[in-house]
Amino acid sequence: MSELLDDAVRELSRLPGIGRRTALRLTLHMLRMDEEEVRRMTAAIDRFRSDIKYCARCNNLSDSDVCTICSDPSRDRSVVCVVEQVGDVLSIENTRQYNGLYHVLGGVISPMQGIAPSDLKIDLLLENIEKGGVKEVILAMSTTVEGETTLFYITRRLARFPDLKVTNIARGIGFGDEIEYADELTIAHALHNRTPVSR
Repeated sequence: MSELLDDAVRELSRLPGIGRRTALRLTLHMLRMDEEEVRRMTAAIDRFRSDIKYCARCNNLSDSDVCTICSDPSRDRSVVCVVEQVGDVLSIENTRQYNGLYHVLGGVISPMQGIAPSDLKIDLLLENIEKGGVKEVILAMSTTVEGETTLFYITRRLARFPDLKVTNIARGIGFGDEIEYADELTIAHALHNRTPVSR
């Protein structure tokens, strides 16, 4: 095999969900593409990686300091949905059933992977609640052990706000599933049937 082909296949196969065979197919497809198309594709990826920012309010991806969701005046600012990753925001938005704000933690507590509460954006969430106006926090964690641990930890931290309503999405999402991969109908059902979290 050509060393150039081997290098391209190796780099593409480092992406999640892309094995060596798929990476080879993608590489050969790019070889058939017009050179200008490939340049545009790689330039877009490079520009995305170097210019993307995280929203100063909710930690969602943004082109500027504040994301489009946080700057949208039509959103309900009294409700904040706490999610693990940016992909979860996209999944919930696709249901068109939620019109509040979000807070992206950037992961879950996982001692096995060395991820502590201080590695997540939990303090930013608490700071935003302290500013006032938030009446409900929806905890939309994946139903994994790590997700449940994170939910429990955040619930304990939110106990200092006695007037705050803290809810958990209904468990229409199966245990061990991640929100990013759930279908839109399941997510919509889980949001509508969320339950209070005992504190």
